[in-house]
Amino acid sequence: MKILRLVIARVGLSIFTLLLVSILIFLILEALPGDIASRILGRDATQKALEVLRQQMHLDQPAWSRYLTWLTDLLHGNLGASLATGRPIADVLAPRIVNTLLLSSLAFTFYVVLAIVPAVVQATRRGSIADNVISFITLLLLSLPDFLLATILLFVFAVALPILPALSTISETSSWASTLRAMVLPAVTLAIMMAVYAIRVLRDSLIEVLRSDYVRLAELKGLKPRAVLWRHALPNAIVPALNVTALNLGFLIGGVVIVERVFSYPGFGTLLIDALQLRDIPLIKATVMISAAVYIAANLLADLGATLLQPRLRTGS
Repeated sequence: MKILRLVIARVGLSIFTLLLVSILIFLILEALPGDIASRILGRDATQKALEVLRQQMHLDQPAWSRYLTWLTDLLHGNLGASLATGRPIADVLAPRIVNTLLLSSLAFTFYVVLAIVPAVVQATRRGSIADNVISFITLLLLSLPDFLLATILLFVFAVALPILPALSTISETSSWASTLRAMVLPAVTLAIMMAVYAIRVLRDSLIEVLRSDYVRLAELKGLKPRAVLWRHALPNAIVPALNVTALNLGFLIGGVVIVERVFSYPGFGTLLIDALQLRDIPLIKATVMISAAVYIAANLLADLGATLLQPRLRTGS
């Protein structure tokens, strides 16, 4: 019952946080001083066009009424229509979300390998040449911005060694093989940028766990070192890295704009930039709200995962 109350409390807190985010998004985009219609259509817009847009966006109503209307529609799955294309936002978002989910899945797969394997090597061989080399590489990668790492990988694997495409353009007619090949470079870029943070956290946590009493007890019972490491030490050491992973999951959905731009990948991040450039307010609200929801959900899952993996957190002792 205690764990159930804890889950309910944290889910309720996440929903409340998401509600506050929706209010903030609305205030920033719609309740700012000035005429929203004029900012969207520009100074050369006719009075008739301005009136039509004001009616379409319900600008003749109070701000609180517009917010409640937008929130009600959002809860019913009605995201509205894009001002730039006139198409339903759900239809505009669907292919971009699918593309980003595919890229995120591949990037996360690479991330798990790139985070766990070096951290295990460092923790089990601390002070060795391998530990020092991996530490140097992670520090070097930490100092590189996203676009520079993406450009370096692009130059190496698409120009110097042309084994991967320079542009990660995909479409509905692309085959699975060509789609996977096009996603490799942006996925590896994202995985490296995420893994360099997790490696350091997981290494330090794993070293601490390997020195703990219950790990030593498992070794005294005659368990093989590999079983002690993967069955007892790693599940407990991975708890602190879950918070980093939660941040990385949010980054995967909402923070891949630069990487998608460098590789011309038609994903969710580039759609947000296009919406900002076109001043498509309904599309901006929908994309930002989805990004916030994914970020909050990722942190909730990491929080619950840490609770379930570590008994003392679950019992509160």
